[in-house]
Amino acid sequence: MADTLVESGKTEAPAPRIVRKPKRRRAGLIALIVVLPLLVGGYFLWKYLGTYETTDDAQIDGHIHAISARISGHVSQVPVVDQQMVKAGDVLVAIDPRDYDVAVAKADADVADAKAALTGSQTEIPITSTNTASTLRTAHSTLADSQAGLLAAQRQFSAAESRLTAAEAQVIEAQANYKKAADDAQRYKLLVDKDEISQQQYEQAAQTAAAAKATVDSRIASVNEARHNVTAAEAAIQQAQSKIPQAEASIQSALTAPQQVAISQSRAKSSEAKLAQQEALLAQARLNQSYTTIVAPAGGIVGKKTVEVGQNVSPGQQLMAIVQLDDVWVIANFKETQLRRMQLGQRVRFSVDAYSREYEGRITGIGGASGSRFSLLPPENATGNYVKVVQRIPVRIDLDPGQNADHHLRPGMSVDPKVFLR
Repeated sequence: MADTLVESGKTEAPAPRIVRKPKRRRAGLIALIVVLPLLVGGYFLWKYLGTYETTDDAQIDGHIHAISARISGHVSQVPVVDQQMVKAGDVLVAIDPRDYDVAVAKADADVADAKAALTGSQTEIPITSTNTASTLRTAHSTLADSQAGLLAAQRQFSAAESRLTAAEAQVIEAQANYKKAADDAQRYKLLVDKDEISQQQYEQAAQTAAAAKATVDSRIASVNEARHNVTAAEAAIQQAQSKIPQAEASIQSALTAPQQVAISQSRAKSSEAKLAQQEALLAQARLNQSYTTIVAPAGGIVGKKTVEVGQNVSPGQQLMAIVQLDDVWVIANFKETQLRRMQLGQRVRFSVDAYSREYEGRITGIGGASGSRFSLLPPENATGNYVKVVQRIPVRIDLDPGQNADHHLRPGMSVDPKVFLR
């Protein structure tokens, strides 16, 4: 049959199959060689893309210190300009301090006055205690003396009354003797005139009457003196009686010594409080004096300067800002779907548009709420038509030590972070 086919000049049927079969195998092999690397590469690419998360909603953040005045005053110096580098403690603004110097001097004088008042009130306490004790002793002594004087005056009064009674009795007796002597002298006068008795007898009777008359006068003078002594004794009694209430009042006053000492102590405490108040005012005056020099709270770059020499400033007025460059970090706003495998401490690599280099850092914080919740008007999903929107959560990334040693990073720079999840 084969000979017949050859002789007839016809091509055998199986021959073309033998030629095509190697070509198909070659094509399949080529396809396998091409597709397999793509599949392997795609698999590893998929695995690699699953090892990190990235976002374009990220920027550098940092401390921006708002510099404001704490007192009112006239600006005398502004030794810095915008974009100037300053160090912590450098003078930024100087306010005319003369008004505050005067306030400090006045407060210092008030403190000195309060100290003097306190010293006086503290000294008054022992003086008051001593004086009241001495007054009490004196009052008791005065009362005893007044009572003794009253007794003495009463005894004198009794003695004067006794002497007055005796003197009055003696006057009566002397008057009786005088009347008898006078009557005898008159009778003797009649008898002498009749020469019935001698002249000598009459003269003796007349002398006796004259002596009796002198005795009467003497006794009357004694009565008057005794009456005067009685009056003086009565006055002495009244005087002594009047001293007793005074002495008793002095005792009652002296018995208030604890209250008087307490009053002195309260005055001392009041003086202490006044001194503390004046010292507080002095401290406030010195603080205000120190506020006349405004210094940089941290090193950084001056920005947003609005103050000039000659300007009057008021408390709370913002004068400039200091952008701190030695403490910056990254705030990256990742979608909530990207946070499934994100954890604190994961390594981050990022770049900024300004420089052709990469920085290293780590996640140090994940925000407590989405950015929309911190907005001025947060959305309220319970009202209106609700449309689900994937929210973004702020993630803080701190730089590794030495990454920003050149201080090239500035707050606000755009960042492309890559968070490695493994």
